[in-house]
Amino acid sequence: MSQIVRVKTLWCVVVASLCAATNAIAERQLLWGDTHLHTTYSSDAFSNNNLTATPDTAYRYAKGLPVIHPYHQGRVQIETPLDFLVVSDHAEYMGVIRNVYFNGIDDTHLGLWDRLVGRYAEWVLRDAVEKREARKLFFEFLPEPIDDPVEAARDWVLEVTGIPPQPQAEIDTWREITNTADAHNEPGQFSALVGWEFSAIPGGSNLHRIVLSDIDGHSAQAFQPYGFDQGVYPEELWQWLEQTSSMTGANFIAIPHNSNISKGAMFDDKTLMGEPLTPEWAEIRRHWEPIVEITQIKGDSETHPDLSPEDTFADFEEYPYYIQNAFTPYQPKVGDYIRPALIRGLGIEQNLGINPYQFGVIGSTDAHTALSSAEENNFHGKFPTDSIPANKNISWGDQANNTFGWAMSAQGLAAVWAEDNTRESIVAAMRRREVYATTGPRIGVRFYAGWNLSEGDVNAADFPNQLADRAVPMGGELSGGPSSGSPWFLVEATADPMSGSLDRVQIVKGWVDAQGQSHEHIFDIAWSGERMQADGSLLPVADTVDRQTGHWDNATGATRLVSAWRDPAFDPEQRAFYYVRVLQIPTPRHSLYDKIAMAEDVDTRRPDVIQERAYTSAIWYSPSR
Repeated sequence: MSQIVRVKTLWCVVVASLCAATNAIAERQLLWGDTHLHTTYSSDAFSNNNLTATPDTAYRYAKGLPVIHPYHQGRVQIETPLDFLVVSDHAEYMGVIRNVYFNGIDDTHLGLWDRLVGRYAEWVLRDAVEKREARKLFFEFLPEPIDDPVEAARDWVLEVTGIPPQPQAEIDTWREITNTADAHNEPGQFSALVGWEFSAIPGGSNLHRIVLSDIDGHSAQAFQPYGFDQGVYPEELWQWLEQTSSMTGANFIAIPHNSNISKGAMFDDKTLMGEPLTPEWAEIRRHWEPIVEITQIKGDSETHPDLSPEDTFADFEEYPYYIQNAFTPYQPKVGDYIRPALIRGLGIEQNLGINPYQFGVIGSTDAHTALSSAEENNFHGKFPTDSIPANKNISWGDQANNTFGWAMSAQGLAAVWAEDNTRESIVAAMRRREVYATTGPRIGVRFYAGWNLSEGDVNAADFPNQLADRAVPMGGELSGGPSSGSPWFLVEATADPMSGSLDRVQIVKGWVDAQGQSHEHIFDIAWSGERMQADGSLLPVADTVDRQTGHWDNATGATRLVSAWRDPAFDPEQRAFYYVRVLQIPTPRHSLYDKIAMAEDVDTRRPDVIQERAYTSAIWYSPSR
């Protein structure tokens, strides 16, 4: 199939799905899950002391069962079980390092000297894992720049293990991962989605994607996951997804994550190869990547104070550390963050007619413990070594400017409005972008927009079913309506009964004017208490956290906030997007809990409290075509 024909086909699929989403609003159920979790079969997880926690461990923990922690061997348990989970081990050398460690090197084909070298390399690897020094292994070792990172990675495996990469180990590992997913999948109760991570990091730019599908585990064994060792460029991944989808019937979605450390490359105004964007490229990306991970353990990717200086809440869970080189100064760029990328997408649409960055958002953890822990008071760290307070102040590379355990964030979760708790329904909701993210708490959010709505709709007894064909949900699109006046935006936010009450609800608007200039504005549309000042700003919500005990209460805040809102500066001739941000009252950060538990004066280098939040997928407005 030619590229142009393929693009036209994809465009028809996208238009059909969007029309289906905008023509009906059915009663859906809110499902909570994690699409980004690593087990012992990821090489970096294994070499950072996850020697035991398998996909079976991951699913049992997600379902609410107690399991054994892979580092300190204590019994751990999630507070509230998940509805779905994606085990997303790295495709690159999946299970290989673990196989070398436990099964030894098959050296019967080697000469005496090579056999001795291989045995020594195996011993060094074991010793590195046991001494927790293996953080220097794998991709972090690669120098910069790299002419051929794929070949460099292969050379590394050869150097460390003494033998070439082991394809059979990868095949066997993938078979176990997918069989375990099928064993734990219970349609209607719990969905175990098949997935993996594509971990491209050219020049130190984080361009990782989680790939997931609605395919069953047995069918997924017809292929091996596509990784960085097969292709560096996202375009190569998309091409593989198209071919494999045609072969298997799988509905794939690729989810970019940690754009905050992509060096501006994740949402650039050119391709990774430095070529101008084209309508064909934009539509292909839009198809395969309908959602993006906005928040996770390695920081928040909504925006940055340097990029949104007027946003009081932009300074949230920053993670200023690049993966490959801790000594490279962190410099936030437009292509690193979600809100600037959404605005950039509008500008690209003005020029190309298609918006490649018209994506929804979710949150997930990226934990390498096999434990999907996003709760501040029950956080088990990114790596197993980070799970105990005594190790949290240890910097990678033993440098003060490097990342460390308390720099990690206890977040996030993927919220999905789906018809059923099945693989198919969850992936369909992701494709239509009827999804949102939280930083851990289960904040309920509904968000709709339409022309023929009213203030009473949001409090109607049958909300939102009564909206029928009058509104679109989060992730949807509106085109020009009446000649005057803004559309109505309806928002309902409910607090997690296990967490903090709500501070406020905001709508974030982004647009590009006729001169091509980017703009953003944040509107407070609902809040707790009487805090509005004469200048239109809100006083901060009360902070009830006791820094000595970690105790706090919900005496302040609200359990439910609703609003029917219209944009006072709406321009019917101007493309724009709107998304909802919900803020909780201040609650203790996991670093405060650790500091109190250690009963000593500890500098965690992080705030004691956090205002957890939710981000919805946007609703896009465009003039009538």
